Amino acid sequence: MSVSVTASGEVRVTLPHRCTVRQAEAFLCEKSAWVAAHRQKACLLRLRHKQLTSTRKPVSRTKAEILLRERLERLARKHGFPCNKVSIRNQKSRWGSCSADNNISLNEKIARLPDRLIDFVLLHELVHTRVKNHSEDFWLELGKYVDDVAALRREFRQYRLDLI
Repeated sequence: MSVSVTASGEVRVTLPHRCTVRQAEAFLCEKSAWVAAHRQKACLLRLRHKQLTSTRKPVSRTKAEILLRERLERLARKHGFPCNKVSIRNQKSRWGSCSADNNISLNEKIARLPDRLIDFVLLHELVHTRVKNHSEDFWLELGKYVDDVAALRREFRQYRLDLI
C-alpha cells in the first residue's frame, strides 16, 4: 500500500488487488498525520508558486514557440553551440531535453518563466550538445555561460512544471 499527495493537494492511495476496504481505511488512518502535513505543504507550494508567476502573463503556444526558437537560436549562435532540430511541446514532466544528435526539445511552459530562467534552461540544453550528462564537467561548462549556476538552480526549483 502507498499514499501520495499531488501538487493540487489530492490524496492518492494505491492498494494491492487483495486489499480490503477495512485494511485501506486503517492504512490511511495510520498515515493521516503524514497526509495532513503534505497537503499543507502542497497548499503552501501552490500559494508560493502563484506569487512567483503572478507577474507573468500567460503566453499562447504560438508566441511561446516563436520566443523560445528565437532565443535558443540567438544563444546557440552567440556561444557557438551545434543545434539541429528544435521542437516545442506541451510536456507534463520535462522542461527540456537534448538528444544524442543534438536535437533539442523544449516545453512551451518555459516561456512563462522570468527571462533569466528562460535563458538558464535554454543554455542548460545547449550545453548538453557538448556534455551529454549532468556530471561536474557539465555544471562547470554551464558556468561559463551563466552567472552563479547554484543560485539560478535554487531559483529555478521554486517553479513547478505541474503548476505552470
